Amino acid sequence: MATATGAGPAPTGRVRLVASDLDGTLLGPGGLASPRTLAMISACRAAGVHVVFVTGRPVVWLDPVAEQTGHTGTAICANGALVYDAGARRVLSATGLAPADALEAVARLRRRLDGLAVAVETLAGFRREPGYLVRFDGGREVEVGELPELLDPDPVVLKVLVRREAGTSEELLAVAREELGGLAHPTHSSPDSPLIEVSAVGVSKAVALAAHAASLGVAREDVVAFGDMPNDVEMLRWAGRGYAMAGGHPEAVAAAAATAPPCAEDGVARVVEELLGV
Repeated sequence: MATATGAGPAPTGRVRLVASDLDGTLLGPGGLASPRTLAMISACRAAGVHVVFVTGRPVVWLDPVAEQTGHTGTAICANGALVYDAGARRVLSATGLAPADALEAVARLRRRLDGLAVAVETLAGFRREPGYLVRFDGGREVEVGELPELLDPDPVVLKVLVRREAGTSEELLAVAREELGGLAHPTHSSPDSPLIEVSAVGVSKAVALAAHAASLGVAREDVVAFGDMPNDVEMLRWAGRGYAMAGGHPEAVAAAAATAPPCAEDGVARVVEELLGV
């Protein structure tokens, strides 16, 4: 694997689209973009290069990022389950997990593991079981109740959040991969919290990004992507040039063609500056 300080795999096409994960990749502590990152985004606009934010965040966490960066283009949220026009603040498309599949997925996990608590991210808002420990979504709940109640009447479930205070995200994800094959797609993006995210089969950042790039007439080889966690793996493999952040999750690093400097050192900006020659 190549290592980048701006360097990376030999270009196989033009840079026409930059796709970046947010937390741990483009954004620093507190969810803030550095001045160098803001300048890079402006340079992309000036060069006619599309910038797409590709994140596990729900839409409600996307608007503050769009405001601070001036991003008015497309954002792919909820690990690919939702495509959003950040300028118009309008949902363009959403792919939900069927409530019956959500119930079955959680039932399978609970047969293997005790102490699970569940929340669901829906188009209508965030819903959680009473035992789900809220760490990032305090005050955002539209409903608190048992899972069947949260899924009635038939909301568009963008992802199911499964938390287990004992153990790690890696252990939880390993069980989910064993149990949910063909039913749902599990991943995780939280290095410090024992939490996984479960979406519909076929949902990923890569699938949504590929569709969006095609709608713009941008070829795969002209896409540069950045990420740092397991929910970025498919995107890093799909992009013409995929960069994992130095110090990122081993699965992301293994999936990428190259590594970028760490987020704390403006790694995305440094690589894009060199690719654009600015």
